[in-house]
Amino acid sequence: MANLTTPRLHFLLALQLLMLIQSQVLCYQNKVGDLDSWGIPTSANPQVYTKWSKYHQFKLGDSLLFLYPPSQDSVIQVTAQSYSSCNLKDPILYMNDGNSLFNFTTLGDFYFTSGEPGHCEKSQKLHISFLSGNGSADSPSSGPSSLDASAPSYPTVFGTIPAPPSSSSSSPSQRFPVFAAAVVGFVVFALFSGNM
Repeated sequence: MANLTTPRLHFLLALQLLMLIQSQVLCYQNKVGDLDSWGIPTSANPQVYTKWSKYHQFKLGDSLLFLYPPSQDSVIQVTAQSYSSCNLKDPILYMNDGNSLFNFTTLGDFYFTSGEPGHCEKSQKLHISFLSGNGSADSPSSGPSSLDASAPSYPTVFGTIPAPPSSSSSSPSQRFPVFAAAVVGFVVFALFSGNM
């Protein structure tokens, strides 16, 4: 049997623990509109944000990244009523740095629009809804839920931000790293315990 006080074994156990911790904190940053930055949708793709929200899934800890020229646009989080009527007065949150990050810290419905007059009416708005830890985004046409868009967000300027993964988040295959880390750790432990 292996001596459980050897430095090599301690290193391997610490490495396995780090692999397990890393695989548990998979949070994703989703660039709103993917290749399109935050702006008035073009005539070629007038429903870019509606389509974008339908094909992305979110979980707590994920974030939305809004990229736009700060001198020309902004992002505001609004209530469901303000979203529907394009009312820009009294937003829940106002972001105008051009590199705005919204963190999902609670479940519910979240409504965003441009803070510039006239942009909301031209479909520059986004509705995200998820009511479970691994929820999907709903289209803006869905009705508001009993949870209002009151979750805080923290606008942040990071400079260079890595691109989000190409696959959608919250897929069952993302649980695989936990399993893989555990198997690798047990195999390494078994190999070293036999050789020590």
